[in-house]
Amino acid sequence: MDNWRKSSYSGPGDGNECVEVAATETHTAVRDTKAPARATLTFRTPAFTLFLEALKHPS
Repeated sequence: MDNWRKSSYSGPGDGNECVEVAATETHTAVRDTKAPARATLTFRTPAFTLFLEALKHPS
C-alpha cells in the first residue's frame, strides 16, 4: 500500500505519536509513524470500520 495518511490527532511537536492508515477497497492497514518500515497490521475493511465505531461509542 502506498497511500498512507497520518491521523489529524498526531500529538504535539512533530506529530510522531500516532499511527498511519492506508486503505484499499477490501483492506485497511495500520503502521507506527515512528517506524514505518516495521510491522504493519492489516484488517478487512468492514472489521476495521466496526472497530472504529466501537471506539467512538463504547458500551
